[in-house]
Amino acid sequence: MLVRPATARDIPAIHAIYAHHVLHGLASFEEVPPAVEEMRRRFDEVTAQGLPYLAAELGGEVLGYGYCSLYRTRSGYRHTLEDSVYVRQGSEGKGIGKAVLAELIARCTALKYRQLVAVIGDSGNAASIGLHASLGFVRAGNLRSVGFKLGRWVDSVLMQLPLGAGDGARP
Repeated sequence: MLVRPATARDIPAIHAIYAHHVLHGLASFEEVPPAVEEMRRRFDEVTAQGLPYLAAELGGEVLGYGYCSLYRTRSGYRHTLEDSVYVRQGSEGKGIGKAVLAELIARCTALKYRQLVAVIGDSGNAASIGLHASLGFVRAGNLRSVGFKLGRWVDSVLMQLPLGAGDGARP
C-alpha cells in the first residue's frame, strides 16, 4: 500500500468513499453527499493552506484518504489541526486508516503544529476511537447528542494528540 499526497485526479474516488460514509455512517454529520465539485473545492482549500491531504492506494485504486484542516479559524487556534480519515467500504480492518493517520501525524509534526484533534462521530464508533488510541490520542471529552442522523441522536467524541513539544514549550 502506498500513502501519498492526494491529487485532483483522486477526487472522484475520494468523493465515492465519502459519499458512502455520508449516506450510511455516522463519521460525518453531513446527510447529503457533496458534489464532486464541492469535494474538489474542499481539497483545494486544504492544500492551498499547505496542509496534508493524503490518499492510500493499492494496485492503483484509492482505498482511503485523510487530511488535516484547521481545528478552528480564530488565530488563537493556529497551532491546532483536526484530522479526518475515511476508508472505502469493504477495505476496513486492513491497516489503511492507521497508515493514513500515522502519515498525517508525521506531516503535521514536521509542519510544527502542536496539537491534533479528532472529532469522532458516534461514541459507539469503536474502530475510529481504537485507531486514534493506537496512535497515542487520548480521549478529551464527549459531546452528548450533538447530532441527529439516521433517525437517532449521535455523540461526538473528542480525542487529542500532542505533536512535537506539544504544550511543553512556546511555539
